[in-house]
Amino acid sequence: MSRAHASTFISAMVNRGYLHQCTDLEALDEKAVSERIVAYIGYDCTANSLHVGNLVSIMMLRHLQRAGHKPIVLMGGGTTRVGDPSGKDEQRRLLSDADIQANMDGIKGVFEKFLDFGDGPGDAVMVNNADWLDTLEYIPFLRDYGRHFSVNRMLGFDSVKLRLEREQPLSFLEFNYMILQAYDFLELSRRHDCTLQMGGSDQWGNIVNGVELGRRVDGTPLFGLTTPLIATASGAKMGKTAEGAIWLNADLCAPYDYWQFWRNTEDGDVGRFLRLYTELPEDEIARLEALEGAEINEAKKRLATAATALLHGAEAAAAAEQTALETFEGGGRGEELPSFEVTRADLDAGVVMFRLMVDAGLCASNGEARRLIKGGGARLNDAPVREEMREVTLDDFDGDGVAKLSAGRKRHALIRAV
Repeated sequence: MSRAHASTFISAMVNRGYLHQCTDLEALDEKAVSERIVAYIGYDCTANSLHVGNLVSIMMLRHLQRAGHKPIVLMGGGTTRVGDPSGKDEQRRLLSDADIQANMDGIKGVFEKFLDFGDGPGDAVMVNNADWLDTLEYIPFLRDYGRHFSVNRMLGFDSVKLRLEREQPLSFLEFNYMILQAYDFLELSRRHDCTLQMGGSDQWGNIVNGVELGRRVDGTPLFGLTTPLIATASGAKMGKTAEGAIWLNADLCAPYDYWQFWRNTEDGDVGRFLRLYTELPEDEIARLEALEGAEINEAKKRLATAATALLHGAEAAAAAEQTALETFEGGGRGEELPSFEVTRADLDAGVVMFRLMVDAGLCASNGEARRLIKGGGARLNDAPVREEMREVTLDDFDGDGVAKLSAGRKRHALIRAV
């Protein structure tokens, strides 16, 4: 049994399963009791939305703030131009400044769902590392900071070593990433009194570099804390499904689809995910994860509704749960299901079933849709369809001009005639 921790923040990190590594856990625990900690996590702007894989780090910032400390969300407007080699087999595609700005605009709004921003001592702030990286002069930067980094040691970090072992090319541009991330920590220490950097365990080497740079250059004691990389009980990467990433922006992943993702959690992950992705109290989580057999589905629904409420709000979460109840248990249609439109003119002529499955996003290709139909996995208005060339017409729609399309037992969409 692990020893008790004095601070609310470190206790939450340990007890709820966030902690993987820490540079000096006891000292950080003591610091969290005696003063307000300023901590940051960085997010490069490689897509226009974050995904479920980013959610653990966002929850860490939320726990930090709820414990009375100050979170910094660092937007990687500068480092996105370089690309983090951690966990990658090849160089990231280089993005234009316009692409980076568009991606940054797309992901900013998610943090407002989880953190309170403002000017108060414990309010979250959002900063952009382009503010200081864009003004660096190359030779002075190398002279002042490059001398603190050992190439021998950098070659030993997993982010570099694994790429070299796989004989995958590592550009000099990417090799500089860990120096720039370390410099970010130094700048945030100077500008915001930030003393803690957090991130996934694949960032450990980069974080340690920043801790050591602060000590060597400014004599400032800094800390690093990482969370384990999250995989499902079956070994799949968290947030990845057959249909792709589970995005946090509602325009890319509707609240119902987000709720359904959590509802489909594997039995072995329920307790762990309740601790990581919800704020349910420990005694309630212990009760839920002890459920067995069919009763474990109640725990999965609690997980889905609580996780969806954090991101999309309680009303959207309740609507998603009600839609699932109507769709799966009541034999209903479920008005909150994802929907798409088909013109009445096309339906007068007849639209083949396999094409609709693709248009509805239930299958990725015509071939996949044909195989699903032949295998008996497709349904129209809850009735099995086994003929891939079966034509869907207006006769299949109800009086409101709506029909229900299903792929397997868990994926559904509404077709609306317009």
